[in-house]
Amino acid sequence: MRRREYEGAGDFRLMQELIQRTWNPRSRLHIGDVAWERSVNAARRGTGWRTAFWEDGGQVVAWGWAELPDHLSLVVDPAQPDVAAEVIAWFQALAQDGACSILEDETHLSSALEAAGFRPDESAPYFTHHRISLDELRTPVVPEGFVLRHVEPAEVERRAEGHRAAWSDWGPSKVTDEDFAAVMSAWPYQRELDWVVEAPNGDFAASALIWYDDVNQVGLVEPVGCAPQYRRRGLAQAVNLAALHALRDAGATSATVCPRGDDAYPKARALYQSIGFKPGARSKLYVPS
Repeated sequence: MRRREYEGAGDFRLMQELIQRTWNPRSRLHIGDVAWERSVNAARRGTGWRTAFWEDGGQVVAWGWAELPDHLSLVVDPAQPDVAAEVIAWFQALAQDGACSILEDETHLSSALEAAGFRPDESAPYFTHHRISLDELRTPVVPEGFVLRHVEPAEVERRAEGHRAAWSDWGPSKVTDEDFAAVMSAWPYQRELDWVVEAPNGDFAASALIWYDDVNQVGLVEPVGCAPQYRRRGLAQAVNLAALHALRDAGATSATVCPRGDDAYPKARALYQSIGFKPGARSKLYVPS
């Protein structure tokens, strides 16, 4: 077993390849999760991010992503669960008081965390993974004058502006035009799966981006938003449905989305459940005992 540090863009794809190779409905992360997060936040986090890989026979079997000073994300091949202890020990050497989020079904990770002195924080906010089969989808409908369509390559600035408008309720969004350019150049982004509702005045009133894992035939909805002045018109539901239809046309059989599951923020899960997503396992935050 060999451990090494993150060395660049090629290693980013290795992170995604391990997720894709080991993905199942009990996995917390989808290839789109890391594509979105690292595209929009990598430049501003700088040395606050540390990533290490564990390789066996030249194949990556685990990685740990430390968002210093206080959080660990990790993926470990379930066929080699003992490696989880090494990833956690690496993180503890970097952040003694750090926490780690996993899905409750990832028992090979929960047992390693508990053995290392972590416990689940039942009072922490959590996310509930929702899943939908694409066999039967309703037809999206928008008000007269509004248009449903996917994004075009030259619309980076407009797409970024629409995202910021939808995500600035609690303060200005940090996502820049450059961030969204990185998103749209990241694998496996497809503009055919990046949908917007265009208002009569040209605003991108609502949007939904789906990341497609064609190996596992599953899409991840991340992110979705609707600008405050356009809410309560069914636009978020419509743009989700349009993107899901496009996902099915691309060959997917299901999609997943991960809204907050606790009652402090119920609106997002209500939206997805109205479309047909069904709740499943929840995330758990493990903290030092």
